[in-house]
Amino acid sequence: MIQPAAKVYDHKKIESEVQEWWRISGAYEKVKQMRSGADPWYFLDGPPYASGAIHLGTAWNKIIKDAILRYKTMRGFNVLRQPGWDCHGLPIEVKVEEKLGVQTKKDIEQKIGVENFIQSCKQWALDHVALMTEQFKRLGVWMDWDNSYVTFTNDYIESAWWTLKRAYERGLLQKDMRVIHWCPRCETALAEHEVRGEYHDVRDPSLFARFKLRDRPNEYLLIWTTTPWTLPADVAVCIHPEYEYARVAVDNDTYILARFLVEKVMGELGVGEYRVLDSVKGKVLEGLQYEHPLLDEVPKQREYMNHHRVICGEHVTLEEGTGCVHTAPGHGEEDFAVGARYGLPVFSPVGPGGRFTEEAGKYSGMLVKEADSVILDDLQRKGALVKRDSITHSYPHCWRCQTPLLFRATDQWFLRVEEIKPSILEKNAERVRWVPEWVATRYVNGVESVGDWCISRQRYWGIPLPIWVCVQCKSVMVVGDLGELKSLSVGQVDDIDLHRPHVDQVVLRCAKCGGESKRVPDVLDVWFDSGIASWASLGYPKRSELFEKLWPSEFITEGEDQVTKWFYSQQVVSVVVFNEVPYKQVLMHGFALDEHGRKMSKSLGNVVEPREVIDKYGADVLRFYMLSANPPWEDLKFNWKGIETVNRMLNVLWNVHVFATTYMFLDDFDPNKINLDLVRANFLPEDLWMISRTNSVTREVTKAFEEFDLHHASRAIANFVLEDLSRWYVRLVRERVWIEKNDPRKLAAYVALYQALHILVRLLAPFMPHVNEVIYRELAKAVSPKAPESVHMLPWPSVEEGAIDITLEQGMSVVRGFVEAGAAARQQAKLKLRWPVHKAIVQTSTHEARTHLKPLKELLRVQLNCKELVLIGPGEDFEKEMPEGFALMQTEFGKVAIDTKITPELKAECLARELVRRLQTMRKEMDLGMEEHVDVDVGVGTEETLRLLATQQNYISREVRVRNLRICRAGEVAGEGCLKDWNIDGNSFRLLVKRLSA
Repeated sequence: MIQPAAKVYDHKKIESEVQEWWRISGAYEKVKQMRSGADPWYFLDGPPYASGAIHLGTAWNKIIKDAILRYKTMRGFNVLRQPGWDCHGLPIEVKVEEKLGVQTKKDIEQKIGVENFIQSCKQWALDHVALMTEQFKRLGVWMDWDNSYVTFTNDYIESAWWTLKRAYERGLLQKDMRVIHWCPRCETALAEHEVRGEYHDVRDPSLFARFKLRDRPNEYLLIWTTTPWTLPADVAVCIHPEYEYARVAVDNDTYILARFLVEKVMGELGVGEYRVLDSVKGKVLEGLQYEHPLLDEVPKQREYMNHHRVICGEHVTLEEGTGCVHTAPGHGEEDFAVGARYGLPVFSPVGPGGRFTEEAGKYSGMLVKEADSVILDDLQRKGALVKRDSITHSYPHCWRCQTPLLFRATDQWFLRVEEIKPSILEKNAERVRWVPEWVATRYVNGVESVGDWCISRQRYWGIPLPIWVCVQCKSVMVVGDLGELKSLSVGQVDDIDLHRPHVDQVVLRCAKCGGESKRVPDVLDVWFDSGIASWASLGYPKRSELFEKLWPSEFITEGEDQVTKWFYSQQVVSVVVFNEVPYKQVLMHGFALDEHGRKMSKSLGNVVEPREVIDKYGADVLRFYMLSANPPWEDLKFNWKGIETVNRMLNVLWNVHVFATTYMFLDDFDPNKINLDLVRANFLPEDLWMISRTNSVTREVTKAFEEFDLHHASRAIANFVLEDLSRWYVRLVRERVWIEKNDPRKLAAYVALYQALHILVRLLAPFMPHVNEVIYRELAKAVSPKAPESVHMLPWPSVEEGAIDITLEQGMSVVRGFVEAGAAARQQAKLKLRWPVHKAIVQTSTHEARTHLKPLKELLRVQLNCKELVLIGPGEDFEKEMPEGFALMQTEFGKVAIDTKITPELKAECLARELVRRLQTMRKEMDLGMEEHVDVDVGVGTEETLRLLATQQNYISREVRVRNLRICRAGEVAGEGCLKDWNIDGNSFRLLVKRLSA
């Protein structure tokens, strides 16, 4: 039996109780069991780094996922909800270094010990997996928390080894020396895709320098650079073969630079007088030799004097600088490429920690950025510096420690992405649906512009590269799993942890010469870990059942930074191994920012923690806010006003639930005992409208979910709750449910309201899983003991197309428009809404609107609170129908005029409504149940008021549930009960409400 709901929604109490009931009842496991035989739907969770507590962005990510997974489960699919955790790599290493007070890699090896460091990293990961799991649970996220995949298990590592061996067998894995991004703080290489999105504006020194030509006295190549520290490694100057280069006379010196840039550069140098002597194509200058300005400071450069000459390259631009680019093949990608064509030495006198090596001569031991000023001073002392300045420019930083990166030539292992790029692009175009569609273009542009993938890292906590190199013959062996490792090992290998340092100690027998092979010391790029997740999380290739049944995944979703990271890494490794893409649908979501669009940071003091919102408003409010604030693919600008708006919406929903359960309880309403055919015959237009709107909203929300447009879906529901259900339908049926007897019109209202709420709790379940669990239990489960235990066990509501009446919905919109305009007209005339008026005139602006209004005329009359309603169409004489004393208001549907003259009869009704309002307030203060009757004394001040109220006794008694109503002089009112004096429009009243004895 339906019982009245608690009058106030207590989120702390209810959410805690619901989550505890989920746990004790095994609700989640039961839902899984119900769908176990259904069609599978493979969702792959993009693994968050287990490196800290969740923030708003992490919360938003999981809320989006949970809403979609709940929806798909209600649609009847057997959804895989395995959570994942990224547990390797720099994110955790950096945190553990901070905890242990580690400053350098040398500290790890000499003070902490590699094994202790790795154990600390593993424990950090485990601790934060546990912490974040509890935080996600508090958000109401349902996942297989006891069956998550973590990237540090041996099984997962073996999947990575198998994948890499497949790449090697296809000739897609190779070692090469290249210039790559290098983090001097972490002392490791970084991949190109890791650096995207990690460019930040910095202030760096810039300089113009002159390199003296050997065989031309007082003639110089004029160069410009923002990296003075690369000048010790300079071995050539590059110009564009097709650009015009001018010889410019300044005093007694001559400078060579691009003809197009002469005026700009001379202006920057402050040179007012100069002459352009002549100009030639750049290729004419090829081979000109120059004197390196730092030969004395960097003696190693004397070995490269034959290379100090002009070379040509089409990468040279005229956007900045002089058109003469100093070239250091050891510290620039384009420099390295052009240097290879000219056979230039790859001189890179910089160590892994970002300090100059002994080969840098005078600068040996200096941090490269600290050496900038010293190099500038040396150039100035030697007359090579033309101008020193500084510049703000965008510069790459480490994605985890935020250290400015260097370009450095090193030997690394690469996946040859260039070889498979056409296949990636083809498969992506054929198989993947991107949401929103324009993200596909961003992804394709990223793939087209990226080079080979540097997968080796000079770190500790990661999947060790399964590559062994023979000490004698240098042949390479790539191991595919632990079993293969055991079979190839020189000594016995037990079931070891496949991390460093244990795996480093395993020596293999070379298959070629029989010598000993040792493992390369590097670990894999952490993006390789997550890239293989779609099969490694299923245990493939060790176990193939799930993989063969599920792969590829149906759906993934992550933030916009993952377009060129995780979305990309997955496709690369999948095409390498299977020549197929690993997912079918991908939703990109934005970032969670503050209300001004700034990134949240402690330094700005704008951080909002999910826990802070949940403690104050509850998880359901946070969930609905984050899903409704904007389209998921746009950045979410968090603001507390939006949270408060959602909280009001939830309270409105709860008030509707209280309204429904209270009156349904009073009338012992049981939907299972109703003859629906008889009820349908008594449906009023507003009931049919409510049923139509419920189905229309269901259709709208379903379509939005299928398009992953959660913003549209949630806002459609919010509008339905606030506007259609609470503000309109409950308003329309409130008087009907007060009817004492078992009136068929009241029963019809209950049926329409019950159906609306039953469908609404299912539509809302993915968004607000806690409150809808309670509403379902108290409203639906209460009258159907055999119904499923949880709202989340119900199927998604289907759309009854035949119940949708678009014409009726349009008509009701017109009614509401005129009612709102009527309220505005009343406000203009200072007439309260509860005061009845004699007449209202409505003129529609179109014949269609008038047609829509005709069957709803009586409803419109009641809502305009008028005795007579005149309805006219466009073109009719509105002024003729409207004499003086009317308040006029325009609306999009036409005009409405309200008669402002108050007759004695109307005055009596107005007064009665004012008294009813005060008496209802007093009932509420006495905490009376809606069904309780009372005795009331109304004390008045004048004979006129006595006469007026005598005509309203039945109305007051009915509205306030009065058994005995006495209207008398104010001085006659006394006795026990709630006694109050009121002033209503200048008239004094004394009201006494007496509770009846049980």
